[in-house]
Amino acid sequence: MRLGLTSPVVTALPGFNSAWERTAGIAELSRIAEAADRLGFDHLTCSEHVAVPVEVAEQRGGTYWDPLATLSYLAARTSRIRLVTQVLVLGYHHPLEVAKRYGTLDLVSGGRVVLGVGVGSVEEEFALVGADFPARGAVADDAMRALRGSLGQRLPEHDGPHFSYSGLVVEPHAVQDRVSLWVGGYTPRSLRRAVTLGDGWMPFGLGHDRLRELLAATDLPDGFEVVLGAGRPVDPIGEPDRTRRALDRTRAAGATLVTAHVAATSADHYVEQLEALAGLEESQ
Repeated sequence: MRLGLTSPVVTALPGFNSAWERTAGIAELSRIAEAADRLGFDHLTCSEHVAVPVEVAEQRGGTYWDPLATLSYLAARTSRIRLVTQVLVLGYHHPLEVAKRYGTLDLVSGGRVVLGVGVGSVEEEFALVGADFPARGAVADDAMRALRGSLGQRLPEHDGPHFSYSGLVVEPHAVQDRVSLWVGGYTPRSLRRAVTLGDGWMPFGLGHDRLRELLAATDLPDGFEVVLGAGRPVDPIGEPDRTRRALDRTRAAGATLVTAHVAATSADHYVEQLEALAGLEESQ
């Protein structure tokens, strides 16, 4: 199934999260992850923010579970579904921190990590963690090159303008030969970064016409993933036809992999929605 899920509970994006998520916790999230794993969904996601200003939270929401802790717990409750950071802000971390922490997660999950990465956009948060906001694009590019040469390596090496290291042991490390790097963003620059340095692109905030225009103007490498959201939350039980159309439109816009928000009134209803969504996919 080429369909993943934007995990409920772990974020509270206005217009996308449901009322039941406000009081839900790890038990409900685990039940949903286990169902998604059993039903064959491709991946679950978890975003990263350390602390966001109050005015930013009013627009983007203020709930952001830590992706490493969250995905590590879900790794123990599942066996097949991929675990995606959507997205890890590269400027907040040294590449070897990412290689060690998420390499360990890749090991304990049996090679199921996908690193969704981005340059970041909240200037106050950069200041909070002591990161360089004006240089964030250049830092992210160097970090991605460093990660490509370090993930899965016991003796990583890199010599770049922002990060340089050698003669160090990183053990444990990722077990995948190549951990996928998906770049989040909405600009042509983010797509170029994804094509040049990564394995996929996760755009947001763009209409389908603009997506098709950007993709048509870009020579995509073989196997490159275009990971698109299906728009507003889907309701496969209540609105199966609209759900099919939403998925079809997203694929027609160029998606090789669709990530869906799922409308629900409870964790149990969410699982029922997943079962219905899996059935719609099988009937395609």
